[in-house]
Amino acid sequence: MIVYKKYIEKISFACPVWTSDKELLVSEIPFSIENHYKLIDSNLNSFTNIFKSFFQSIYNLMILFKAIKDADHVHLRCPGNVGLIGSFAQIFFPSKIKTAKYAGNWDPKSNQPWTYKLQKYILSNTFLTKNIQVLVYGEWPGQSKNIKSFFTATYYESEKKIVSKPALSTFVNFIFTGSLVKGKNPLYALRLVNELIKSGNNIVLNMYGEGIERKILEDYITTNSLEQNVFLHGNQKKEILKLAYEKSHFVILPSKSEGWPKTIAEGMFLGCVPVATKISCVPFMLDHGKRGILLEMDLEKDRIQIQNLLSNPNDFLIKSELAQNWSQKYTMEVFETEIKNLLKK
Repeated sequence: MIVYKKYIEKISFACPVWTSDKELLVSEIPFSIENHYKLIDSNLNSFTNIFKSFFQSIYNLMILFKAIKDADHVHLRCPGNVGLIGSFAQIFFPSKIKTAKYAGNWDPKSNQPWTYKLQKYILSNTFLTKNIQVLVYGEWPGQSKNIKSFFTATYYESEKKIVSKPALSTFVNFIFTGSLVKGKNPLYALRLVNELIKSGNNIVLNMYGEGIERKILEDYITTNSLEQNVFLHGNQKKEILKLAYEKSHFVILPSKSEGWPKTIAEGMFLGCVPVATKISCVPFMLDHGKRGILLEMDLEKDRIQIQNLLSNPNDFLIKSELAQNWSQKYTMEVFETEIKNLLKK
């Protein structure tokens, strides 16, 4: 939205208000908001909340009708509760110019909640949804004409450089960045690194992020005497993460679900060989293993994959170079140009 604001005069938000940061990295919006159409934040974690959410959804739908009616351009963010209601509301405004960012996994074959599938169906149905460009991660066959493959960027052209990695013969540096939650599967990353250490490799794993899994990770580190190999750094700023990527050989993300895995793209930009699960657009990003390692989510099989690369430094350097060359095509300048083009249509 910061990029959008560079090219439009006024922005209004239709969203709930959170009273806490919910353990996410948050910062103040660096521009003024024209209007805030306040929605009710609902959840379905109890029978009472399910009952209440029915009436809350009707209220939110009415508010979204007004917000869309007042706007010249509508931007939806999906999937999510508000995104689902918004995808229904926009049907009644076929002449409005719209964009939608689907921040989750667009893979038609993926196993997802039915509400996510419903949002994908509505957004890609050119009869129900008109005058819209739906931004999705990855390239998928058989998609409707309003689906546009997109990406997310972190670094600028000025930050592009060739990163020479330390020799694998001394130590191997892994990095994990992201929320310490089950969905990101940080424990699997830790277990995999432990297997590599037990095989005689000198491994260091630096983990950046916070979440409810932290205590589980701390207990695993203590139980397996990994205090000299694994370090939990908590949430850190972009500059610190950038230096950490530059010093790392591998960026690892055994996530269960992703849209555009930011940590993988950032690590690749700075020469890290990505190690990630075969979800969403990850196989596309890794060129099906040519510029990284696709995890099988089997500790022994994945250990062997990484061990084979550690035993062949030239293969590691080739993957590192391929990863870097690919990711450095997606800079903030390119991203801003693409956003600007969306607003022209």
